[in-house]
Amino acid sequence: MNAYPARADAFSLSAPVRLWEEGFAADPHAYYAALRAQGPVGWAELAPGVPAYVVTDRRATLDLLHDPKTWSHDPRPWEATVPEDSPVLGMMRWRPNTLFADGDAHIRYRRSLTDAFDLVEPHDLRERVHHAVDVLVGRFGPAGSADLVTEFARPLMALIFNNLFGLPDSESGRLDAALGAMMEGGDRAAEGEAEYGRYVLELIAAKSVQRGPDITSRLLDHPLALTPEEVTWQVFLTLGAGHEPSANLVSNALSRILGNADYYSTLTSGSRPVMDAVLEVLRYETPLANYGIHFARESVSFHGVWVQAAVPVVVSYGALGHFAEQDFAGTHHRHDASHLSFSAGEHACPVKQPALLIATEAIERLTQWLPDLQPVVPRERLSWRPGPFHRSLTALPVRFTPHSPDQAGDRS
Repeated sequence: MNAYPARADAFSLSAPVRLWEEGFAADPHAYYAALRAQGPVGWAELAPGVPAYVVTDRRATLDLLHDPKTWSHDPRPWEATVPEDSPVLGMMRWRPNTLFADGDAHIRYRRSLTDAFDLVEPHDLRERVHHAVDVLVGRFGPAGSADLVTEFARPLMALIFNNLFGLPDSESGRLDAALGAMMEGGDRAAEGEAEYGRYVLELIAAKSVQRGPDITSRLLDHPLALTPEEVTWQVFLTLGAGHEPSANLVSNALSRILGNADYYSTLTSGSRPVMDAVLEVLRYETPLANYGIHFARESVSFHGVWVQAAVPVVVSYGALGHFAEQDFAGTHHRHDASHLSFSAGEHACPVKQPALLIATEAIERLTQWLPDLQPVVPRERLSWRPGPFHRSLTALPVRFTPHSPDQAGDRS
């Protein structure tokens, strides 16, 4: 089957912008400019031979996110057109969870998740974050140098979410490695998806035998009576959606902070809150750059483009942030949160506040332990992981005065 649908307008003449290229990771702004040149809705490839419409305009994005009658989140008609070995299937294939559901099923799944997370008290979550930071600083602190991606942000989120969902710290490395491979959408995507699936199945099996004070157990016991399969897929979604973007949010924020000495000094002195840096990343360099995938229920004209059913429509949160930074630099109040990184409408992120708490507490705790962090590589020379979906650093090397925590949790 031809992956490229026939379209009856001038837009069909545009060559697809290839978001799977290595160049996209290095310079996404050039690719976003090419998409915007096509209009509010551009034409791209997420992988070789896998086309998609990409929305780069804020008004068009809001129209999309607030119109469930026209748009569905069910990718199954599209899946029939994609080879089974496509590297983006791990991030896009249908599963019975809140991300890929519409209507009553979506409401049911979403309520189960929000109820489970509502039982996580903010002070308890803060303590979990502090514990994870203390563990990691205890590992690399004495060395006087570290990579804040591979030694901090990614293992940090693995420790936190592994703990929240009910497995011991020793299992966190598996979670980190599997999700990283799946998100990049390259040759190891299928391997990463399979390993992540095994991790989740083992977690469900363990909690089915013995409950605990964790989100998985709460989902299994929820009054809406989700089946074990439904619980499995809610966990599959939520662990991935929690770990990967949160790790990228922390590392992207740290790279911005450390790349500006004046900015960093105001944060460590307490005169400027860490939330400023986190909101700056969410607005201008969002960790989940291209996602929010929709499908037209039937072919439809949308902002000047004839969108065919069974072809993905992707929201480019990265492009929205890039053009906002260009057009409105300096006009935002420091506490303005007018970004769309948590999406909008019925499928907006249901656990936004916990995500913000985790990111801000992690950065604050780290800079309390290590107040003299110095970047080894200028920000403009940092490298980024490939993949159409995320904005994710490969490394963030730093140096600092060697430090050995006396005991975990003694910085409160």
